[in-house]
Formats: sequence, structure tokens, C-alpha cells
Amino acid sequence: GNLSWLRECLDNRVGVNGLDKAGSTALYWACHGGHKDIVEMLFTQPNIELNQQNKLGDTALHAAAWKGYADIVQLLLEKGARTDLRNNEKKLALDMATNAACASLLKKKEG
Repeated sequence: GNLSWLRECLDNRVGVNGLDKAGSTALYWACHGGHKDIVEMLFTQPNIELNQQNKLGDTALHAAAWKGYADIVQLLLEKGARTDLRNNEKKLALDMATNAACASLLKKKEG
């Protein structure tokens, strides 16, 4: 990720929860791309929206689970990301998990 660019945006009060054409937030794309440093910086923002769903109904947690980033799934869960949100295909983040580490974290949170 581009940490210095993000820092500049945040310093200039660019809305941290702004959406792109697909309805996705910066947090979603940081999770999708496995950019843990960016995710951590976004978490420093007091009004960060963890559970924003894009036009497909996916959240940042869906993206991290689908891409197999267990470290980011863990961060999202620690911050209170919801595991009960379903996307437009009625899938939970757990259903999207592509590896055992992500699935295990999500199952633990649900149980």
C-alpha cells in the first residue's frame, strides 16, 4: 500500500469511509490487497466503518477471508468486525474463507 499517500489524505481530512464506484471503502481495498500497514493506519481513525458493505454486499472481512489474509482477519475481528453479515450471494465471511487459518479464526469468533 501507499502509506505516505494515505497519511497525506488523512491529514487533509479526506473522508475515511468514502466509496468508489463499486461501493467499496479504502478499508475494503486494503484488506483485499493484504496491506496490513494500511489497515492498521485506517484503524487509527475514530470514525472508521468496519462493516460497510459494497454493492456486492461484501465487507472488509469478506475480502480478507476470501484473499486468505489471516493476520488481517484477526485484526478486523479484534476491532469488532461483524461475522454475521451476508453478501448478495448470501455468503458469510466464513463461507468466503479460502484457507484453514481464516476459517478457524472466523469459526472461533462465531462460537
